[in-house]
Amino acid sequence: MMSLTDRALRLAFAAHEGQKRHEGTPYITHPVAVALMLAQKGFGEEVVAAALVHDVLEDTAVTESEMRQDLGDVVTDIVKAVSYDHSLSWKEQRERYIESVHQAGEGAMAVSLVDKIHNAQSLLNLHAAGGPAIWSKFHTTKEQKIWFEEAMLAMLKEAWKHPLVGEYEALVAKLRELD
Repeated sequence: MMSLTDRALRLAFAAHEGQKRHEGTPYITHPVAVALMLAQKGFGEEVVAAALVHDVLEDTAVTESEMRQDLGDVVTDIVKAVSYDHSLSWKEQRERYIESVHQAGEGAMAVSLVDKIHNAQSLLNLHAAGGPAIWSKFHTTKEQKIWFEEAMLAMLKEAWKHPLVGEYEALVAKLRELD
């Protein structure tokens, strides 16, 4: 029988097939990087599995019931907590996301935080290569993006004492300095 992590990896590869990141790399590299960082930091299999599929409900045709059947309640509940509700406006999505992650606890905070760290690292690399033109690749303005990162950071600093929060804080400071 396949392990939970193997099942999550299989689902992530199938669900994200053909999708690309802003820099043009296969999308699957992002959830794998998030999961690897969490595994290296000692998080358990359910958190690592959730990291592998953290964007599946929000960005693919996989349903919550399919995920729940394949990966169980803990993984699916973490993924639901870190998924945006696209029926809301951009700002309402982000406000609801922050509250959802906060309420869902440490597993969701870990997946969300490392997702934000990896995305910030990618954004900094994109900016180094392409300058301020990179902001046009996002569905928002630089100011809104920074607002969200700062609001997310404020919640995490208050809710969870973990060394990764400091790493994220340093990245948010670098994002703030971009033109």
